[in-house]
Amino acid sequence: MNIYFVCTGNTCRSPMAEAILKAKQLPNVSIRSAGIYALEGGEMSVNAQRVLNDENIPHSHTSRQVTGEDIEWADVILTMTTAHKELLLHSFEAAAQKTYTLKEYVTPYTALDVSDPFGGDLHTYKQTFYELQHLIEELVQKQEGGTNSE
Repeated sequence: MNIYFVCTGNTCRSPMAEAILKAKQLPNVSIRSAGIYALEGGEMSVNAQRVLNDENIPHSHTSRQVTGEDIEWADVILTMTTAHKELLLHSFEAAAQKTYTLKEYVTPYTALDVSDPFGGDLHTYKQTFYELQHLIEELVQKQEGGTNSE
């Protein structure tokens, strides 16, 4: 399964989600991340790196913008907000039927947006990390259970 995480700038939420899921080393799962308004070739935010380092989660990241090629590659596209989802559905016909907010996909009866730590302090990034960690755990359980929303 090819999982594509999407956020705004591909420096905080989507690369943390990508790193958390990659660290689980699931067989037959490939993961990428990108941002709708990402600057190509940027680094992950310092606080996102710091949180991943504190949690002993390996990471190597260069920011990327969402591409049609990646949309085609993905089996499921998981956005951090409903606004990200709507932009993808409006911009990429191939995103239809496989794009969800991360929360919508794993916990469909909750608020749909993952909090954005951009510009926040280390504590703010840790809160977003823990939120993502919980959601990724739910995602793994969903995948291992063989159920999906497609």
